[in-house]
Amino acid sequence: MERLVGTVARGLRAPIIREGDDLEKIVVDTILNAEKAGEFKIGDKDVIAITEAVVARAQGNYATTDQLAADVKAKLGGDTIGVIFPILSRNRFAICLRGIAKGAKKIVLMLSYPSDEVGNHLVDVDLLDEKGIDPYKDILTEADFEKLFGKSKHTFTGVDYVSYYKELVKEEGAEVEVIFSNNPKTILNYTKNVLACDIHTRARTKRILKNAGGEVVLGLDDLLNESVNGSGFNTKYGILGSNKATEGTIKLFPNDCTTLVTNIQDIIYKNTKKHVEVMVYGDGAFKDPVGKIWELADPVVSPGYTMGLDGTPNEVKLKYLADNDFADLRGEALKEAISEYIKKKDSNLGNSMVAQGTTPRRLTDLIGSLCDLTSGSGDKGTPIVYIQGYFDNYTK
Repeated sequence: MERLVGTVARGLRAPIIREGDDLEKIVVDTILNAEKAGEFKIGDKDVIAITEAVVARAQGNYATTDQLAADVKAKLGGDTIGVIFPILSRNRFAICLRGIAKGAKKIVLMLSYPSDEVGNHLVDVDLLDEKGIDPYKDILTEADFEKLFGKSKHTFTGVDYVSYYKELVKEEGAEVEVIFSNNPKTILNYTKNVLACDIHTRARTKRILKNAGGEVVLGLDDLLNESVNGSGFNTKYGILGSNKATEGTIKLFPNDCTTLVTNIQDIIYKNTKKHVEVMVYGDGAFKDPVGKIWELADPVVSPGYTMGLDGTPNEVKLKYLADNDFADLRGEALKEAISEYIKKKDSNLGNSMVAQGTTPRRLTDLIGSLCDLTSGSGDKGTPIVYIQGYFDNYTK
């Protein structure tokens, strides 16, 4: 009988991963045991994906807020620091802000508005229009902001991040002043020592600040990019991609994921003679239509993957073929015509009309988003995702 199922993504349950655990063995054993249990049959071009959280945990890639504070003080001087464009997150940035505040006498916290970089809103954009505020030009003090818009409440959590971040800085013994601006150069009116906390726009922000006279300009990727007093670290991303572990501990983005994924690929091949692809994934890259939140708070979707996941899809649009090239066909004749077209398609469709609308994004971004949605961030207990049929097409 003809196969009726295409792509399947399964969340695999695994033991709770602790620091020092042999993650390669845990992942391989989980997959082989699932196959033995009859859950699926391992095949060539199947994809194994592991969430970055358990990779970092197994690596023991943690730092305390005191270790972060020592790095902040050493690199930014320990006096008044401009902290600009942070995302609004209790899990992501708040724990980092604690460490940053411990390493300074005063924090000038500059928030972008109406939302942060990943779409967490401080104020509804329609209110800006109503009040005649231009977020590209207008600089607001905290008093200005509250007079215009009142207290800010997050769409989903109800958290007032302005008050929350202010109190957090005070708890760590630093003074704090909050301003609202989307122009990086605004912060230079308050201090020349600046920490740019944006994620995907950080290179531009740092360039603008340095060209405008910033004396010490760093990003989150410049903090804990090497070990400080025995801390964990990330050579490429610093504290970007980090999460709260405890009230005083930060879990950093994992290091050297390439060795992990290639080793798992090799071990699976030795056991099954099947060539699978393997990747580590973090946040997916998608946007919530209600809260307008863009999910990607990690610096990349995938910090490590095997070479078979490099590149973008090369697919044709079935409905385009059905409506255009083969508009006069139906049923089995239509199926055979499209199947034959797919078999003979160009190896690089590029901007061909027949490929329009096929989402030419990187494979790791697409698959990582699928994995993030499959595993979730709650209590599913499935840090490994097993995907089959992703590289199939209508003819397989």
